[in-house]
Amino acid sequence: MTTDSGTKDITDAPSLDKDAAGLVKGIQRHYLRTLGQHTSSTSNHYKYQALAYTIRDHLMQNWKNTKDAYIEKDGKRAYYLSLEFLMGRALGNAILNLGMDDETADALHQLGLSYEEKIEMERDAGLGNGGLGRLAACFIDSCATLQLPVTGYGIRYEFGMFRQLIQNGYQVEEPDHWLNYGNVWEMNRPEYTQRIHFGGHSECYHDDQGVMRCRWADTQDVLAIPYDTPIPGFENGTVNTLRLWKSAATDEFNLSEFNAGDYAEAVAAKNRAEDISMVLYPNDTSECGKELRLRQQYFLASASIKDVLRQWTEHHGVDFSHFADKNCFQLNDTHPTISVAELMRLLIDEYRLEWDEAWSITSRTMAYTNHTLLPEALERWPVHMFGALLPRLLDIIYEINASFLTEVADRWPGDVERQRRMSIIEEGDVQQVRMAYLAIVGSFSVNGVAQLHSDLLVEGLFKDFHELWPEKFNNKTNGVTQRRWMAWCNKSLSRLISDSIGNGWVTDLAQLRHLASRVDDAGFRQQWADCKRENKVRLSRLVSEKCGVDFAPDAMFDIQVKRIHEYKRQLLNVLHVIHLYDRIKRGDTENWTPRCVLIGGKAAPGYYMAKQIIKLVSNVAQVVNNDPDVGDKLKVVFFPNYRVSAMEVIAPAADLSEQISTAGKEASGTGNMKFMMNGALTIGTLDGANIEIREEVGDENFFLFGLNAEEVEAMHGHYDPNGIIAGDEDFKRVMTLLECGHFSQFEPGLFAEIIGAIRSDRDPWMVAADFRSYLDAQQRAATAYLDQQSWVKMSILNTAYSGKFSTDRTMQDYNRDIWKLSPIAPN
Repeated sequence: MTTDSGTKDITDAPSLDKDAAGLVKGIQRHYLRTLGQHTSSTSNHYKYQALAYTIRDHLMQNWKNTKDAYIEKDGKRAYYLSLEFLMGRALGNAILNLGMDDETADALHQLGLSYEEKIEMERDAGLGNGGLGRLAACFIDSCATLQLPVTGYGIRYEFGMFRQLIQNGYQVEEPDHWLNYGNVWEMNRPEYTQRIHFGGHSECYHDDQGVMRCRWADTQDVLAIPYDTPIPGFENGTVNTLRLWKSAATDEFNLSEFNAGDYAEAVAAKNRAEDISMVLYPNDTSECGKELRLRQQYFLASASIKDVLRQWTEHHGVDFSHFADKNCFQLNDTHPTISVAELMRLLIDEYRLEWDEAWSITSRTMAYTNHTLLPEALERWPVHMFGALLPRLLDIIYEINASFLTEVADRWPGDVERQRRMSIIEEGDVQQVRMAYLAIVGSFSVNGVAQLHSDLLVEGLFKDFHELWPEKFNNKTNGVTQRRWMAWCNKSLSRLISDSIGNGWVTDLAQLRHLASRVDDAGFRQQWADCKRENKVRLSRLVSEKCGVDFAPDAMFDIQVKRIHEYKRQLLNVLHVIHLYDRIKRGDTENWTPRCVLIGGKAAPGYYMAKQIIKLVSNVAQVVNNDPDVGDKLKVVFFPNYRVSAMEVIAPAADLSEQISTAGKEASGTGNMKFMMNGALTIGTLDGANIEIREEVGDENFFLFGLNAEEVEAMHGHYDPNGIIAGDEDFKRVMTLLECGHFSQFEPGLFAEIIGAIRSDRDPWMVAADFRSYLDAQQRAATAYLDQQSWVKMSILNTAYSGKFSTDRTMQDYNRDIWKLSPIAPN
């Protein structure tokens, strides 16, 4: 292709060979020319980078073609706004989705390099905290595979979620400078930089038409600089975009202060600006931490919405009459919900739309996903802080609230109490802005992430809003992407499945149902068991390396990995471990099932009780693993620094998946889906997506225990944990071991708060209430594991019936009911 002047188009590029020989040339070229390395260099990091650049080359033309197709079709677009994207490693995912796994392995073999070693060189992208961020990553993967025009927007944190060390049993946080060696996968786009306002004040003025308007004046600004990451679909040529914003100071520099010798003040603005994208989720136990988190949320919302409006006006001018028909913002939890007020501000202040027109556009483009049933997790910001930081936004929120409360009053005349409950501004000693309420009022869709979660939202937290707008509320059960969580991380099992039923399941997970017909095939069951054992050997090596404890691959691998929180009840798991230890010490080991218990996850830096639970797990492990009477009957570890790449080893090896949250507290869970997909059996309560997992796989293939959500609610007010403990001999022995200091012999009173929580009649997590039921379910699991032929059948059926829990299905649900996008294939 040539331009009108006859010169070659700069966008034309030579085609790339996808075979091993072509990859070898690419690796060698990047090693020498891009990275400037000499043949004598021994750094593995540069060899990883050379491979990553070579694979990225194969994404670039597809990326351009995808963008061109979206512009040409001018169809409806969706934007997924999330403060977290827990991407993990990108190299393996890109190789898989390009269909180049065998070729890459061959190329590295020709170069004398280890494939696995190069994959391990990549740092996990530190852009998320847990399930919320990993879900966002799975979502955008599936959108690319479904060829849906969806862009992800987030923040490019310099330091991710902290690196967790365990020292003397305690969590110690170290900075996770994941960008220390750069990031091969990102592309800096400074030409799309946005200016973000903070501080200042609102003022009214007459525009050039004599119309009274408002504006935000005397602001302290920062820049939002975009970095784009390619998100490839599976073997379909589509590459979508994840755009992450880095904060930076504006070009203004106070030279007079600098020349006067006040160097600190001269660069203070630069430091404050860069703080916004410096650290993922600052500790918000302080006022400064709260303010920084609010800054992050507005920074994300403003930069992203400005970017979308920039693209709109480039192609449509300032005609917004069809904007709502062509755009949808999906708000991932309450973090980006300030987007409602920001879009209103931009339409009214910058583009001079009238209020009603701007509100019509905003309320038809915003969609809100709720991720929590815990009232304390619904973000609220002090009005005084909000007003000082975002004064113009507060004005708009007050006006939204006034209009909304008029609608409530019209519907329920004289019901002042209802107005108070529903107001976006919460009255009290300190007025608060309720961000979830702003999201509901400003969105056309509000969804939960599992059927129980969605039901409980409309029956409880959001009951008033559901009575006003029942049509807004819907459910979208979460999922995970089978590309990463089976095809990539469990290659042996994936090969077995594809050899048995074909590889269509990689893009249509429902096809796994065909595996159910193979459960009575003894040869297939043996192959399945061999795959599981291979994965358990791999995890055993990792546990030995990280924890210094030997896991026997033939023992039951009992796994609980997730954020450390009281409602997730790692404490209940530890109590069961103590019970098993007590049984061994008493000689009660007839028909014993050897068990290896792995618990992992990070506690929020300011969450004291969660950190104490980590210490308890560590101390119990220390006692159990060093007691010769216990031997290989029981092993326990707290796995440090749990992250995506660790889960890629853990999930394929699990036999028993612990999903034991207090019923009615877990919104959905996605770890439960990853484990099920990889053939683990679930022990769990009727909570979150556990209910739907059990419905799919059948009660006979699920170890159920505990109170349901209604029973938990009914027990409030007359819960008697001390009576429960006194009436259960096993429970009394466990508590005696805890209370006598057996697991804290040189640290007297160390676990007093944990003991007090278990015995408190105000314990909202009701650990004691579910103890006996949990022990009984664990015994059923242990007995079932002894019959390996039956266990393998149950394992196969868990995988076979996991098809519902693909994010491909979740995204199709979002698109059908909320976004209404048309798939677009690249040119």
